[in-house]
Amino acid sequence: MTTGVRRRMGVEERKQQLIGVALELFSHRSPDEVSIDEIAAAAGISRPLVYHYFPGKQSLYEAALRRAADELAARFVEPPHGSLGARLLRVMGRFFDFVDDHGPGFAALMRGGPAVGSSTTNAMIDEVRQAAYEQILAHLEVAEPSARLELVVRSWVSLAESTALLWLDGRRVPRAELELQLVHDFSALLTVSAAYDEEMAELVIRILAGEPADGPFGDLVARLAALVPQVPAQRPA
Repeated sequence: MTTGVRRRMGVEERKQQLIGVALELFSHRSPDEVSIDEIAAAAGISRPLVYHYFPGKQSLYEAALRRAADELAARFVEPPHGSLGARLLRVMGRFFDFVDDHGPGFAALMRGGPAVGSSTTNAMIDEVRQAAYEQILAHLEVAEPSARLELVVRSWVSLAESTALLWLDGRRVPRAELELQLVHDFSALLTVSAAYDEEMAELVIRILAGEPADGPFGDLVARLAALVPQVPAQRPA
């Protein structure tokens, strides 16, 4: 039984509460559809008090996106233990945990939502992508990536982002399959690039040397090998 007495919050504590409430609402509906009145009601305060802490919905929206962006970037942090394929699979698991839990909010973060065109929002999105890029390079143990490697890693980060956005529209492909497929996509991008560049080839050889046969990369090799007998042999000209 409650007494009805509310504890007075400090300024920063109240701001963090409002950000948390906004993120929770954004997890179920697009920020465009969430009003300040709803945020105030969910926080148990009045509409004017919300404006006391945030000048407007845009300000609160950007603060919520800041927290979401920091949390999303942290999902790519992984201790350097085990094979690369296993590490990337764990990263994808945490990434899709976030996407699953914050569907509309994730879409708003990546697409701009009501803040589309905002330099602040665009900068936050770029920070998430850069953090993911730097973490992948750390896993590869490469301090100064070549132009080809930068292209591969940034392309894969974009692929993971676009895949997650498409998956949210109906979740028609099992999530676990997509997580594994994205790890396979990364190894495939590396391998194709290695066919054109000796430095990339050396990197791929080094990575594969540490991959177990029953790991994600070994799984891809097995799947591709199973396709080979089904590929019609070309007749000589």
